Amino acid sequence: MITIDEAAGVVTVDGPEGPVRHSMASAEGFKVVSDAWVRCGWDAKYVYSFSWMGRPIIQLPDDMVRIQEVIYAVKPDLIIETGVAHGGSLIFYASLCKAMDKGRIVGIDIEIRPHNRAAIEAHEMFPLISLIVGSSTDPAVVAEVAGHIKPGETVLVLLDSNHTKAHVLAELEAYAPMVTPGSYIVATDGIMGHVVGAPRTQPGWSWDNPEAAAQDFVAAHAEFVIEEPAFPFNEGVTTDRVTYWPSGFIRRR
Repeated sequence: MITIDEAAGVVTVDGPEGPVRHSMASAEGFKVVSDAWVRCGWDAKYVYSFSWMGRPIIQLPDDMVRIQEVIYAVKPDLIIETGVAHGGSLIFYASLCKAMDKGRIVGIDIEIRPHNRAAIEAHEMFPLISLIVGSSTDPAVVAEVAGHIKPGETVLVLLDSNHTKAHVLAELEAYAPMVTPGSYIVATDGIMGHVVGAPRTQPGWSWDNPEAAAQDFVAAHAEFVIEEPAFPFNEGVTTDRVTYWPSGFIRRR
């Protein structure tokens, strides 16, 4: 049980060894409250309330700001994303490329619904986006994606399609070789393993999730490491991301 005393500026966690108090101004207090907020946001479907340049973007805003920091640092020539849905994240990444005057996007999905395709293709950012329909793990699709990479280009990959451990692991095996040293392949939505028991979850998510896939992948591939990107600016006490993507940033050494 968590008790928040705003007047005193204290967060109290009642655990098996008794109550533990944290200042709300501490990194520990912030983590307790932010973890509860992430769970509350999951239950309330908070991420289903945002758009980017007119397209729904079903992501935690914190994650989008953090991936923006990474994209600006890496400055990829090509961003590959598995999972299109409404296209909001593709538009977001394309707008960053437009602002940096560098980069383009490839989006892959097993199905792009006609109304979503029409909206994406009508968008101002579409000239920077290529859409591929098919399973992200289909060898023919993987080969088609690889064909978009020009010699010497920097590549960053985001995995946001089917979030089962087996599928994400297969995507990691397929797309990690495309990632440039120093860049990242990001396994999104590992939050699944942290919200088991909440609405819209399944008991098997405790092990069947992208975070577990990422951990297994790096254990088998020494050239990759799960590594939190450094905050480029931080005058506060917190050093942890508020995220739906725990252990999701996999950097190629």
